[in-house]
Amino acid sequence: MAPTLSPLSKRIQELLDFDKRLYFLLLVLLFILVRFLTNTLIVEAIPDSQNLKNTGAFTFFYIFNTLEYIWTPFALLWKFTVVSFLIWLGAFALGYKVPYKELWKFALVAEIIFLIPELLRFLIYLNPSSSVTYLEIQENRPLSLLSFIGYDQVEERFRYPFGSINFFELLYGAVWVLGFHTISRRSIKESIWVILLSYFLPLLIWISWYAMVYR
Repeated sequence: MAPTLSPLSKRIQELLDFDKRLYFLLLVLLFILVRFLTNTLIVEAIPDSQNLKNTGAFTFFYIFNTLEYIWTPFALLWKFTVVSFLIWLGAFALGYKVPYKELWKFALVAEIIFLIPELLRFLIYLNPSSSVTYLEIQENRPLSLLSFIGYDQVEERFRYPFGSINFFELLYGAVWVLGFHTISRRSIKESIWVILLSYFLPLLIWISWYAMVYR
């Protein structure tokens, strides 16, 4: 007999009862909007940016950003697929059978957490001082290990790993614990172990590998 839903799980299910297709469209548009505004700040932080614009020096920058905007929905779909698969695999390894489709839909909902640091970065530099450089804006990772140490105090190979160790990753993991608890009807303790094994362990392996192979 399958475990019954806890009151917390019932509440979470009620909150998740909305049109996921419309939500995905809004999520993509918000990511693109915030990134576009942030990239505008980066350009304006470059000394003599207006003259550089007139000479076409930013052509490559604009092309790269446009491709990034176009790629945003596909990158998100890929992330949902990978994260939900890792969690499904971790649950399977621990002997828990969960529907992959429900994990995927929850990954879609949980991604909203990572819009917050991008929005914070934009707000922090909304009125940048003349001393702010474009690299400082680009490398800013709110509430991360990198932000506490300072990007200029960290070797380039460690900037991405240190930026990936942040409050929002922990919050994302905590939200996934609740999501897995709801989808699988397993206890919070069991759900914590699944997320530690299937999300945080692969993340730790990935950023360690990145630091080792970076050139």
